[in-house]
Amino acid sequence: MPSSISSIPGSPLPFGVTKTRKGFNFAVFSKNASKVALLIYATPFGIPEFEIALDPKINRTGEVWHINVDGLPEPFYYAYKLSGPNDPTKGLVFNEELELLDPYSTAFSSLETWNKRNNGERLLNCYQNGNFDWEGDKPINRDLKDTIIYELHVRGFTNHESSGTSHPGTYKGVIEKIGYLNQLGVTAVELLPVHEFDETDCRFQNPVTDEKLLNYWGYSSINFFAVKAAYASNGNGMQAGLEFKKMVKALHNAGIEVILDVVFNHTAEGGKDRPVYNFKGLENSVYYLLDDTCDYLNHSGCGNTLNCNHPVVRKMIIDSLRFFVIDMHVDGFRFDLASILSRDENGDVLPNPPLLELIAKDPILAKTKIIAEAWDASGLYQVGSFPASKRWAEWNDRYRDLIRRFCKGEAGLTAELATRIAGSEDLYKHSERNPFHSINFVTAHDGFTMMDLVSYKIKHNHENGEDNKDGIDENHSLNFGFEGATQDQAVLKQRFKQIRNMATLLMLSQGTPMILSGDEFGNSQKGNNNAWCQDNAISWLDWDLAGSNADLLFFWQKLIAFRKCHSSLRRDRFFTGEVNPVSGLPDISWHNTSVKDPEFNKWTRSLAFMIDGMEGDQIIDDTLYVILNFNELDTDFELPFQHTAVPWRLVLNTADPQSFIEGREVELETHQISLEVEAFSIVVLKRPTVARDASLITS
Repeated sequence: MPSSISSIPGSPLPFGVTKTRKGFNFAVFSKNASKVALLIYATPFGIPEFEIALDPKINRTGEVWHINVDGLPEPFYYAYKLSGPNDPTKGLVFNEELELLDPYSTAFSSLETWNKRNNGERLLNCYQNGNFDWEGDKPINRDLKDTIIYELHVRGFTNHESSGTSHPGTYKGVIEKIGYLNQLGVTAVELLPVHEFDETDCRFQNPVTDEKLLNYWGYSSINFFAVKAAYASNGNGMQAGLEFKKMVKALHNAGIEVILDVVFNHTAEGGKDRPVYNFKGLENSVYYLLDDTCDYLNHSGCGNTLNCNHPVVRKMIIDSLRFFVIDMHVDGFRFDLASILSRDENGDVLPNPPLLELIAKDPILAKTKIIAEAWDASGLYQVGSFPASKRWAEWNDRYRDLIRRFCKGEAGLTAELATRIAGSEDLYKHSERNPFHSINFVTAHDGFTMMDLVSYKIKHNHENGEDNKDGIDENHSLNFGFEGATQDQAVLKQRFKQIRNMATLLMLSQGTPMILSGDEFGNSQKGNNNAWCQDNAISWLDWDLAGSNADLLFFWQKLIAFRKCHSSLRRDRFFTGEVNPVSGLPDISWHNTSVKDPEFNKWTRSLAFMIDGMEGDQIIDDTLYVILNFNELDTDFELPFQHTAVPWRLVLNTADPQSFIEGREVELETHQISLEVEAFSIVVLKRPTVARDASLITS
């Protein structure tokens, strides 16, 4: 031991590096290692300052290696070297030549600059104590039913030259756009992965330009505690966490929650012949699912699958979630390919997965939003049946597909459409969940944007370098007679109306709506529905569109405000259809061109519904009437009986780009018995709720 430092055996818990009264405690798990050495660097260059061999007799407790080192100046860099058996047929791949990262490290060197591994620098763990004054900030804990999620990519959100930010592509860039987010009205941002990843690990090239493509989305975590350093404005990996905290604090000050998209189903180490960062070299057969030949099971589609229900891996995931709630103040998590978290060590599906139960019932996470992408790449599909489900919300892809299909004019969907609008009771009530557990979305990062849904009939992923074979083929899209961008005003009129249609359905449906960033002003990815590797104008938001498509942006703003103003659109219980004796109306009733018949299960392309504004004997909202006409022709719809003192007011018409402009509400005549609705459009009516409203018959 060099004379400038000293050590004592240390503690096996907590994992990672912890500052103690006697220096720094290091603890790392490895079951089968025969030797462990701790390497300490003053900088990421050159040779280590110290190499400390851990004595298994005094520096090992069970399967955890640990040591407390005193005399280390801050900051410092470190890594581990492990010796042990190298027998891939048994899942053991120890290599004493490799310097390994700590799974619990909160920062790394050499990844601070986007698309550039710093010359001569090793990829090392960093440690620097970063004090931060939260000034009383706490997670917001807004009810899910009152939440409107805005999915964004930290880099792509502001990296385009049109963003007008001083720190484009960074956490600070997000801070600079908080005013915009408030004006839009969203209540939460859902960030694509911010766990540290290496964007340069993409193996594809753009076949047109020969440019090397990047892992832009970042669904390839190196570990689950360090935030992406290249998203910080100062190019300092040790300071990235502080800038992330400043972003969270600023968003919270504006009333906006922060949800992280987390990828616990696989890691950046991939399969055979892929990089070794940490997990493979520390204990390959524990961290990953292996088959009978000890090759990697690939339920993620990315080369490996984390062994999520092994106690060590399970602990790491829980520790990561707690860290981001306690230390980083985040409000929730969206779990990528979350069905993998229900698999056992053989890859089989568990009926009661301990990890999912732990996440749902962990006391630290009790108020945290937990959202599952309830499927995986091996065909396990659990939407509506996700395990430990009473707390779990789910991305509802059945909602997504149904809305797309109905809006493009498919017939015979009105029965399921009613179910989706009403909160997908068929999926969630049996598991004692509520409408808000359905995360409703029409678009997300994975797939077409809304503008592309109305501009492209087929995907255009040629620039991804996979011969246009990647990305899904069935997008339920409609190009209105022209593939791609156009200046044809008749085509554009139909496209913008269709976006307004999908937006309106999203905001009028029971459940928790999620918006893809840029959809509100018509952002396009040029028909690319799998832009994971496109770090360029394909993926970056073009903020000039917020000006050129100002009418669309204004429509979204008013639509979101309308949802917030009407509590009947944000119910915490499913509709019953029972008549309220005080109002004389069911809580929801279904109609069509005739108020007496919704025409479910017929070959129809229209639907209407009314939501009562009374709950019990209390008036909680206006009474709302919504007409959906996706017939080829303008159609007359019979109106429910008018109360003479409170006529209907037309507040929204998607056929009118100027809908929602102040003073444009139209009061209908009290004797009016029908309303003509333009083809492929939606009309929303409202009136003040009164007790003992008339029955739903025409006069």
